[in-house]
Amino acid sequence: MAEETKPTPTADRRTMLRATALGVAAAGVGVTAAACSSSNSMPQGSNAQTAPAASAGPVTLTTTSAVPVGGGFIDQERKIVVTQPTAGQFKAFSAVCTHAGCTVGSVQNNVIHCPCHFSEFSAKDGSVVQGPAASPLSAENVSVQGSNIVLNS
Repeated sequence: MAEETKPTPTADRRTMLRATALGVAAAGVGVTAAACSSSNSMPQGSNAQTAPAASAGPVTLTTTSAVPVGGGFIDQERKIVVTQPTAGQFKAFSAVCTHAGCTVGSVQNNVIHCPCHFSEFSAKDGSVVQGPAASPLSAENVSVQGSNIVLNS
């Protein structure tokens, strides 16, 4: 008696399209994960600036004129965001999003925006305005010395 052979299964068009779609979706996840890594080349919105070089003595983050009212300055090197919620009032927070560790991308209308998963934080106190982040940005100690905003140790 001859051994019975089963036909080799073949994929229909619908199965092939699903597989292709899943592959594209998986590739998109890799792109998203890459976007979460912090980089000094990440666009920072209308306030993109390079942090001044470190020097002996106090660490100057930026100047008061570089931080618009309701906006902010992001120091990529030190991962600190400086905001000016109201005229003459300067605040600073960690620029590392508490959700996935991305560097925040911009500050507009007193809201600090993370470009990776769209968390938003208050520029007044670092609290979460919109998730997925569940924890606030930690505060940094800064002071104004002349026209400079200085990081206090």
